[in-house]
Amino acid sequence: MIINWYGEGCFKIQTGGLTLLTDPFESSTGLTPARGKNEVVLRTLTPWPMEIEKSDESQYISGAGEYEIQSIEITGFPQQKESSEKFFKTAYKITAEDIKLGLLGHLSDELSAEAMQNLQGADIIFIPGGGKPFISQEKAAKLIKQLGPKIVMAAFFKVPGLKRTGPDWKSLAEEMGQKPEVSEKLTIRKKEVMEQKGTKLVVLKI
Repeated sequence: MIINWYGEGCFKIQTGGLTLLTDPFESSTGLTPARGKNEVVLRTLTPWPMEIEKSDESQYISGAGEYEIQSIEITGFPQQKESSEKFFKTAYKITAEDIKLGLLGHLSDELSAEAMQNLQGADIIFIPGGGKPFISQEKAAKLIKQLGPKIVMAAFFKVPGLKRTGPDWKSLAEEMGQKPEVSEKLTIRKKEVMEQKGTKLVVLKI
């Protein structure tokens, strides 16, 4: 499995000859959107009423439910307390190559009880790492401790070029008491996940 990051909540996950893209964004953010073919596109924040996205190449997933694309299993959990009349939020469990990933997306406060239960002990958790307007870095660190993943992937933090204001990931690292692994991408196998002791914070470069 290979994971790249494009900024905000946009990760490209390559697994088993299939590419999954999370929370793609527009160039209006100040960042360069991900390009290339993506078999699956996941959105954790969806405007309401929902517009149906059409593509000859991609399968779009928004909202709660169970999905299976080739060898990838995806389950969406509604974040009702964080949703409104204008949008709804979803957290996802993704299982690929026997690796369980938890995508918390645009989480701003508390994860639903259903998502908490299903993401307990996930191998990799993707979580906002830059504080407001998302979950605070203090709360994020506590949530990570509760979920107990092997790897934490920080998202939604300040990077050069991003137009919105906000903190970087350093306070999250301090809250976790860690010096993170900073790299261009993450290449991981289940065996390496199993050998990982404790929880490791990973920060990817754009």
